[in-house]
Amino acid sequence: MKIYVIGTGPGEASQLTGKALKALNDSDLIVGYQVYIDLIKHLVPDKETFSTPMKGEVERCKYAVETASTGKKVAVISSGDAGIYGMAGLIYEVLEAYGNLEIQVEIIPGITAAASAAAVLGAPLTNDFAVISLSDLLTRWEDIEIRLRLAARAGFAICIYNPSSRRRGDYLRKACEIIMSEISSSTPCGYVKNIGREGQESKILTLEELAAEQVDMFTTVIIGNSNTRVINNRLVTSRGYRV
Repeated sequence: MKIYVIGTGPGEASQLTGKALKALNDSDLIVGYQVYIDLIKHLVPDKETFSTPMKGEVERCKYAVETASTGKKVAVISSGDAGIYGMAGLIYEVLEAYGNLEIQVEIIPGITAAASAAAVLGAPLTNDFAVISLSDLLTRWEDIEIRLRLAARAGFAICIYNPSSRRRGDYLRKACEIIMSEISSSTPCGYVKNIGREGQESKILTLEELAAEQVDMFTTVIIGNSNTRVINNRLVTSRGYRV
């Protein structure tokens, strides 16, 4: 009885780790959000899969635990890293709810969006940074607002996940306004859409310009700090070396 909880990275097969691919091949069932299953299905075309739409995370994890309890090996996948806004924590919570069944769990890390977006934009996360999701589905907006304000005040570069959706079309603008109350509106920023997938695009701009941009759930945003500048069209945060 075993569950692999696998971070599949940004989506491109070349950015899936060898350990993740081995675990996928070792599994009897692959469980995940359909969009993410579609990205890796060609690598394991004969595997049985189970998927749910957005907001079906608990159902997915329960199905994985119930299937694993029959003796099968199950892979639960997350884009990026499974332990960063992914399924790893929820699997442990579901196992606890089922009475901590004797199912072995192995977490296999993947490249999270912060790292992959930073690589596309340049080197904006070379010093201390914070990662904050703007999704208020499970976290109150009031708490998100406090985190944004304090991270900016503390001088962190800030990586933003889930910056916008159809229901939250103005959340990135609101976040930028909060941050601009603490740091300069000319602070260099950038974003990447569809990282490592077809249609990838990126842009470097100021914090004030970022507030007016329209992005989606498949976009990762990086907001620099006072040590961030643009070098050869790349976003770079200085760590303080003397050059």
